[in-house]
Amino acid sequence: MQKLNFPEYSFKFKSKENKPAIFSMLRKKYLVLTPEEWVRQHCVQFLISEKKYSLSLLSEERQLYLNGITKRYDIVAYKPTGEIELIVECKAPNIPITQETFDQIARYNLALKADYLMITNGMNHYFCTMDYEHETYLFLEHLPSH
Repeated sequence: MQKLNFPEYSFKFKSKENKPAIFSMLRKKYLVLTPEEWVRQHCVQFLISEKKYSLSLLSEERQLYLNGITKRYDIVAYKPTGEIELIVECKAPNIPITQETFDQIARYNLALKADYLMITNGMNHYFCTMDYEHETYLFLEHLPSH
């Protein structure tokens, strides 16, 4: 797989249905190793190793319901109170991150009320904090440590 703009991490791999698979610490199973999954697993490691998020407060690839529509998020970090602290949107490395990507995650977040957003394609990482009063987001240089 392509080298990403994250620190080097150690992963477990195996073959699953004649396809390479990577072990997800959060889902506790092997997943087919797609480019987006490669980014997602790096991002999970980044949040745990670099930003000191607790494994028990992270969740990945879950569905949520917004205004009667089913959506899927890549990674969510919860506060110990159960409120959402961070939503992460992961894209494959070849997918450019556009204004539309930011608008999509910001719309999801108007209902979820996370403090921070992270969008990454593994090569470029963007971090935002929310301004709910003005229904917008402000870019940050770095994601604060947990």
